[in-house]
Amino acid sequence: MPNTLLTLDQINVNFGPKRVLEGLSFSLQAGEIGCLLGASGCGKTTALRAIAGFEPVAAGRVILDGQQVASSGQEWTPQQRGIGMVFQDYALFPHLNVTDNIRFGLSRLDKVEQKRRVEELLEVVQLTEVANAYPHALSGGQQQRVALARALAPAPRLLLLDEPFSNLDVELRERLNQEVRDILKSRDITALLVTHDQHEAFSLADKVGVMHAGRLLQWDTPYKLYHEPAERFVADFIGEGVFLPAVVTAAGDIEFNADPQLGHRPCWPVCQARPGQAVQVLLRPDDILHDDTSPMQARVVKKAFRGAQFLYTLSLPSGQTVLSLVPSHHDHAIGEAIGIRLEIDHVIAFGV
Repeated sequence: MPNTLLTLDQINVNFGPKRVLEGLSFSLQAGEIGCLLGASGCGKTTALRAIAGFEPVAAGRVILDGQQVASSGQEWTPQQRGIGMVFQDYALFPHLNVTDNIRFGLSRLDKVEQKRRVEELLEVVQLTEVANAYPHALSGGQQQRVALARALAPAPRLLLLDEPFSNLDVELRERLNQEVRDILKSRDITALLVTHDQHEAFSLADKVGVMHAGRLLQWDTPYKLYHEPAERFVADFIGEGVFLPAVVTAAGDIEFNADPQLGHRPCWPVCQARPGQAVQVLLRPDDILHDDTSPMQARVVKKAFRGAQFLYTLSLPSGQTVLSLVPSHHDHAIGEAIGIRLEIDHVIAFGV
């Protein structure tokens, strides 16, 4: 059974009189990849820096592999913590070639072991052919791999990644995302990254924490964040969808106010609403299925082509709009009425 490698226990971080992190708590098991996800200014990079030892904590504790490395008035230095870090701008040494950049943190090893370790990592990150090249001669993706190999070289207990793919184009970002995950998983490395890109977070991480205004709102698997958001902000932030007004019936079902054709739906436990209470129900694009045989009709008001799918914005008879992902061979015109049906496995509703 994996042990807990990293624990943040009610961390506060202040910048002068301003509190930028408040009550931050989560844990990572050995071998897990975690992610702090949020918009710019939410505090996610500050959290990473506090874990690494670059920012002092005003309250709470950072526990690494069973050892308390930070609390109010007690801070281990970054060097003492044995943490690797990949920075947003890669921070490669321009005067050193690829081999020497990777070798930089290995001075404690003898030259034979340094050579073995560097060659091993060059193979892992698929850069053996450019071992003697300098950073300026490398592509962005290659520079990212060098930065990753350099961080992995000293065999850190924990790897931190600060917006690691933000400087790359979309296609390269997606490919490297999977390559980095494969490398980390194959070597059983515990890692924590921060990003504002939820697709990046979901495809790379085992656990994701949604942050807002210095607080961690939910720490969970990507699946649960999407299907079982703990609060309205998380439901709004993750994925796409629209909220429709509804009421909880005496039987505990949800009845849509303006569109009775949508029918009744069992109230998912996250709702926690009493009979008669007004709620807002989140409908995701994958909850609304295109069905030519359905008597329920909606009119196409917008469409966005996504290759394999269209994202349709549909107007219900009440005037309320919903989103629907439809295979792209169903190419409907703006203004056209199409048949739809609801297929909701997780009703997400919040009291008004």
